[in-house]
Amino acid sequence: MAIVIALSFAYCASILPRAGGPYAYAKAAAGPFSGFMVGWALLLAEWFSLAVFPVAFTQYFMAFVPGLDALSQIVVKGAFMSILVVTNWLGVKAAGKFNDALTIAKVSPLLLLIGLGIIYVIALPQITLSRFLPFFGGDPNNIGQVLVIVFWAYAGFELSTLPADEVKNPKKTIPRAITVGMLIVAVFYIFTNFVVIAAVDRASLASSQAPLTAAAANMLSLSPTLAWIGSLVVGVGALISIMGADESGTIGTSRLAFAMSVDGLLPRAFSKLHKTYRTPYIALAVLCSTAFAASIQGTLTVLVNSSVFLLSFAYLATGISTYLLESKHRRSTEKEIGRLLVPTFTVIFSLVLMTQVTEQQILVSLVLLAVGVPLYTFFSPKKELQELKEAFLSREAILERTYHQEEVFLAYVMRRVKLFIYRRKGIQKAWSVNEEEAASVKRKNTGHPRV
Repeated sequence: MAIVIALSFAYCASILPRAGGPYAYAKAAAGPFSGFMVGWALLLAEWFSLAVFPVAFTQYFMAFVPGLDALSQIVVKGAFMSILVVTNWLGVKAAGKFNDALTIAKVSPLLLLIGLGIIYVIALPQITLSRFLPFFGGDPNNIGQVLVIVFWAYAGFELSTLPADEVKNPKKTIPRAITVGMLIVAVFYIFTNFVVIAAVDRASLASSQAPLTAAAANMLSLSPTLAWIGSLVVGVGALISIMGADESGTIGTSRLAFAMSVDGLLPRAFSKLHKTYRTPYIALAVLCSTAFAASIQGTLTVLVNSSVFLLSFAYLATGISTYLLESKHRRSTEKEIGRLLVPTFTVIFSLVLMTQVTEQQILVSLVLLAVGVPLYTFFSPKKELQELKEAFLSREAILERTYHQEEVFLAYVMRRVKLFIYRRKGIQKAWSVNEEEAASVKRKNTGHPRV
């Protein structure tokens, strides 16, 4: 389901490679109000997601420090959110470096766990096989609830369509990034869940707040010392993984709020930039502080379900927008008619997901969506913030951001590898802007926002 919906986003990006993702697609397909409501739903969904991670982080943290009282848990959640605010406050370059470091730190323990798990399965085939039997267990009536929680783990691909104006050859790059990214994530999740289920019995998994650490301890149970070290490494990796996921979400969510503010659809304060770091610090502060409050009040399941319902609303709109954009920007041929099966299933899957949460969560989500109507009514008649829009979307601003992004950590390494391959194969480098012009922009130090 996640891959099909992601392909619908990829299809929209190939037709209309514009910053804002679903917000831009709905706006182009059905007008400003539709665009705003989809953007508002996506902003709310990502805000709920920001609140999920402090709860998950605290649960895993308590595997190392059990018995934390309510106040101590609030302190842990507050410290978690503070780190995210500070790194994003210092700018996307700092946040990007921090996120790249977290990516390496979180993938390594997962690879270790998968490797240990495969050895464990080979060494104890009968025990591991018994843990998969019966394969379908539990109450079939709970499948819908499980579907929502598992689906949420795959969500996030929609954020990759937001910065389309800063991506080289976005018509090809964004669809390729979404497709490859989703396949990598799926492989990681399937292998990780396979070895965890193989290593831990169902009763222990059902009661565990930190299943990855429990799996590592079981795999290395022959040596208590190794079991302790393994569970510690994997547990810390899980904590880092949670922080890395929220780091990415914070960048994308604050950017969406900034873009909607630049369009004059949210308070101007959301597009106010820090004088030194050129970041939308007010948007960051408001989003993260309110998400922190939600993490204190809401449970993991409630926050996830609310996020998925609102995400599904944006997915539904994107599926419908695909049809409208297709008719506006293309002439469908027999070959392309098959591609419209993707948005058709996107609409179906979105509606299925929206019906799997409780009536109370649907009501709360609809009330929050309804808040967007007076917001739009109040802000839409106002003149758009043209000076900010020009600074954000002008050629110079985009060029400078692109230049800086390619010099950052993993992006720099990947670019050097790509250029090496191009030289070896004698391929002319596909570069959408002149490098001398980029260097000139850097030297001018124009002061445009680096977002």
